[in-house]
Amino acid sequence: MNVSTAILERRAEKMFDPAFTIRDDQVGELLEKALLSPTAFNIQNWRIIRVKDAALRQKIREVAWNQDKVTDASLLLVLCADLNAWVKEPARYWSGAPQMYQDILIPAIDAYYRDKPQVQRDEAMRSCGLLAMSIMLLAQEQGWHSCPMDGFDFDAVGKLINLPDDHVISMMLAVGRRTQDSFPRTGKLPLNELCFEDTF
Repeated sequence: MNVSTAILERRAEKMFDPAFTIRDDQVGELLEKALLSPTAFNIQNWRIIRVKDAALRQKIREVAWNQDKVTDASLLLVLCADLNAWVKEPARYWSGAPQMYQDILIPAIDAYYRDKPQVQRDEAMRSCGLLAMSIMLLAQEQGWHSCPMDGFDFDAVGKLINLPDDHVISMMLAVGRRTQDSFPRTGKLPLNELCFEDTF
């Protein structure tokens, strides 16, 4: 499947087959590829919690509007980000790069993020958004289906997964096999209402 087809066919599915299983090696391959997504300064600030425990999934479902997909999808991912990834051994993000780039970029990381909590959070959300789209398109390529989720109590899920204080949750992703065909796309606004040239 090419990228255009994956984009055209990807939908936010609501109902998943609880009997369908994605193997661990397939999950590993999916995530390894998705982690090639870009992040600012290559800080790779995302952190992924793969929720496998059935009892934990049930607890998450209870704070996620009782949505079936939380327990029924083959794969439930909580996409998080480390707000302080920028300060945790930043030289490793440019290990192997030419020294002239390391000399410029490693100090630039500190200058960009230090004492800027809004920038740290904004970048976390951007990074997780890019990662989520990669996961969804890679899943589509495999013939699987997905749904990004923000319909849950973020604080409650954070407690359930032992979210560190310097981390945030961006969204959850359910991945598996849908049990019904998608509804036709509706309400899509025209390009000229959403895209402008040079200025608004």
